[in-house]
Amino acid sequence: MIITDLLTGFFRERPNRFTVKFNMDKKTELAHLRDPGRLTELLRPNVMLLLRPAQNAANRKTKYDVLAVLHEDRWVLINSGFHSDIAEELIESGIIDEFKGYSIEKREYTYGNSRLDFSLTNEETSEKLLLEVKGCTLVEEGLAKFPDAPTLRGKRHVEELIKARQEGYNSAVLFLIMRDDAVEFSPNWEMDPEFSKALKIARETGVDIIAYSFEIILKDILNGSYLEIKPLKLVDVEI
Repeated sequence: MIITDLLTGFFRERPNRFTVKFNMDKKTELAHLRDPGRLTELLRPNVMLLLRPAQNAANRKTKYDVLAVLHEDRWVLINSGFHSDIAEELIESGIIDEFKGYSIEKREYTYGNSRLDFSLTNEETSEKLLLEVKGCTLVEEGLAKFPDAPTLRGKRHVEELIKARQEGYNSAVLFLIMRDDAVEFSPNWEMDPEFSKALKIARETGVDIIAYSFEIILKDILNGSYLEIKPLKLVDVEI
């Protein structure tokens, strides 16, 4: 995936969950942050941000969207608005064995009391696979952890996938690790033991738990810069 129309700024503060104050060209501006996590290890004073102008700025209080943050010399994507598109590219590429033979039937598929990210269909067997996608930005000494804040919504999604598996559907959770330094993935037991327990039960029930890491590359060209989100590797899952 390629993202263009980039701007840079320097983080000042996060007045609320979805708003960031940043400095750009000696001015203080506001940007929308589309990531519900705490991000405390990433959003530190004066850290560099990648942003772009909001596409519907006339209807918003913020003129910019936050895309990524520079952390320890690597870019980390912190915009969940791209997760479904990234997952779609992974599914269509066929590089994840669990998704081979499947095509996307529907995005934002309603099942039970939740709206899951994808419904997939196997063209040969007509089997259905329900898929939920989660973005992960927290990595400590090579260990990726999700979530970095308690998530009742995430727990509910996992419980719906357990129910779907019990009813005969194939189901999976795909964790997109939006940085390149993860070698292993685990639910964040300390932060959210209830979500972690649900994920453990899901795996024992037959729900596929998949984690995939990405390299986020900022490239300069003659007419500006662009961000490339490049699939890197499957990451070992330990629960």
